Amino acid sequence: MDDKAIWHDRYRSIVDLEGHLDRNGTKIVKFFLHLSKEEQRKRFLDRIETPGKNWKFSAADVEERKYWKQYMKAYEKCLSTTSTHHAPWYIVPADDKPNARLIVSRIVLDVVEALKLSYPKTSASRRRELRALRKQLLEEG
Repeated sequence: MDDKAIWHDRYRSIVDLEGHLDRNGTKIVKFFLHLSKEEQRKRFLDRIETPGKNWKFSAADVEERKYWKQYMKAYEKCLSTTSTHHAPWYIVPADDKPNARLIVSRIVLDVVEALKLSYPKTSASRRRELRALRKQLLEEG
């Protein structure tokens, strides 16, 4: 099987799984935190210069930067192929961390609000049952 067929099958599996989850009541929200190459460079330098962040850095990170364009193409293909109505990707600019967090928070709030969640309504028979149980508990005292 060639690489193109492998990725086609993987993307189809992702879309199929997310479709199954959606049909069974799971809301899927996916975020791609898009960092510019320049911001990544700055963060790598900070990880080198800050002892408490040294653990976050690997020499392999510098080596992988050589493939930036290929990674961007791969991300674009993955995101466009696996973004669906029931499981969309939200691409968030992430160079500015506080702003990125605000954007993600707003999207999460919008998605939750769109669910129109509410507590279940109590039926008349259930209210009668509760009154009887209340009376029973009060008489114990």
